This record gives sequence, C-alpha cells and structure tokens, in this order.
Amino acid sequence: MTSTTTKAPALGIPRQSPLRRLMVPAVAVGIGALALAWAGGSGFRQDLLVMVAVYALIALGMYIPFVMAGSMSMAYAAYAAIGAYSVAIITTATDLPPLLGWLIGPLISAAVAVILSLLTRRLSGFYLAAVTLLFSMAFEPWLIALEPITGGSAGIGGIPSPTIFGWEAPRVVLIAIALALVIIVATLVDRIRTGAWGVTVRTMRDVPSAVEAMGTRTTTLTTVTLAVGAAVASLAGALFVSFMLSITPETFTLSIVFMALFVPLIGGQASAWGCVIGAVIVIQLTANMPSEFEGSGQLVLAIGVLLILLVAPAGLIGYATALIAWVRRRLGKERS
Repeated sequence: MTSTTTKAPALGIPRQSPLRRLMVPAVAVGIGALALAWAGGSGFRQDLLVMVAVYALIALGMYIPFVMAGSMSMAYAAYAAIGAYSVAIITTATDLPPLLGWLIGPLISAAVAVILSLLTRRLSGFYLAAVTLLFSMAFEPWLIALEPITGGSAGIGGIPSPTIFGWEAPRVVLIAIALALVIIVATLVDRIRTGAWGVTVRTMRDVPSAVEAMGTRTTTLTTVTLAVGAAVASLAGALFVSFMLSITPETFTLSIVFMALFVPLIGGQASAWGCVIGAVIVIQLTANMPSEFEGSGQLVLAIGVLLILLVAPAGLIGYATALIAWVRRRLGKERS
C-alpha cells in the first residue's frame, strides 16, 4: 500500500519558483541601469548613487541583527571605518592588491563584532545600544592615536583609483559595479531572511524560548547575526573609500548610523529590499533637495520619515503590498 502524503516544507517556509525568485533582482538591475543613465556624466549625480550604495550596505548590515534578530547594536560606524581603513592601508602602504583590503575589512569587523557580542551577551535593548554606542564613540579617538598606521586626525589621502586587472575603469563602470554589489547583497540577505536559518533568527526575536527548546543557543545565534551584519557594513566603508580616495576618522560618524536606522523603517522591514528603497529616500531627502531646502536636510528627513510612517506604518514595501492586495480583491469582486 502506497502513501500519498506529501511532506511539508521544513518550518513552513513557502517555496517559490526560480523564475519568481529572480524577478525582484531582475527589476533591481533594470532600475539600476536607469539610474546609471540618469547619472550620466554628472559627478554630483554619480556621487548620489555612491551614497545610496553606501547607506544601503550599512542598512543591510544592520538589517540582519536589528530587524531579523532584534539586537540593536550601534557600532556600525566603526565597522564601516574598519572596511574603509583596510582598503586605504592596503592600497597606500603595501604592494598587495586592493581586493585584499575588501576581504580583510569584513573579517576584522566580524571578529570585533564577535568580541563585543561575547562581552555584552547579558545585555539587550537599551543597554546593548548604549554600550555599543560608547564603543563607536571611542573608536574615532583610537584611530587618531594610531597615527603611524591610520594617518592620525589627517587620515589617509592620495588613494589610487581602483583598477580592474590593471585597467583603470571609467567612473561610471565602477558605479555600475557598486550598484551590482548592492543588488547581490540585498538578494542574499533576502534569501537568508526567508530561508530556514532566517526563520530561526526571526523566531528567536519573538519567541526565544522556542528556539532554545529546539537545541539552538540564542546567544550563539545572536553573535553570528552581529558578525554577519558587521561584515556587510564593512563593505560600505570599502566602497566609500574606493570612490572618495581618502578617509579620515570623522568620515563615519554616529549620524550615519542613526539615519541608517530609519532606512528599513522607510523602505519596509518585511524585505531586505526595503533597505535599498529606504536608502534612496534618505539620500533624496538629505542631499538632493531643491536649493530652497539646502542646510535643512535633517529636518526634511525627519518630516519625510514622519509622513511616510503615518501613511505607511509598514514602510513603502508594506504599503505597496497592501495596495496590490486591495486591487486584487477589487478585481476579484468585479469578476464575480
């Protein structure tokens, strides 16, 4: 006698067809191509795209421990600085390939995040945020104190432009690579969120006792999320210094972290792509407003965030999802 019972997917994770999984990244590639066409040869617009990529990567790094795991670390300015200084030092002080700096930075950032996690494993919420905030504040004087390596308060300048196998690519090509990096990271983070490990992490945020009952230590899981998030944020620093060709201890301040906190709230926490959408909105509200609003970027951002959260508490992705569901219901009623 044969059984017709079908085994349910583990943890109730819905399966998607490969075509549907590729749909969102394909749309992102198309939008990225339009953004490159919009930037054209304008240095200002190209810088805007670079800043969108930097903020998106920092927000994607924060997304894993903050949104998914509910662990609010405020050390991401330090992680971005580690990535930037790794590329700067490797490029200017050694004959090693700059790509090595892109690899070393995330590894160092992840190691620092693990150490911080172990030291603060009994802390959560406000207390964890306060301790990691103090670490981030202390990181800048530490960079200044290491003047023989970091250049002190003057930082490191004269960083050569990135090359691809000896070829000095045009800036628009490098920006296309930066946007591709954001798309790849956002796709991977979103896959992680909907995968088995991501479901476990999100369950830990809401019901930690259930995860402990499954035999998984929540402290270990939290440490892993913080390490992965730190590594991703480090890429933002490496990307920034590769375009600006200089770095100082004051480059990555706490204001960047505070603004990055709003990025997934604006774009939507239901998907990692909310970090990319939110980064676009943040840069638009702070750096690309009409001349009448120059000098009021923070105020404009605060008002914009307030309006978005009032209209769309679940972020722009949540609002778009609800709107699509409403349209489908209306069409279903009309057909019936």
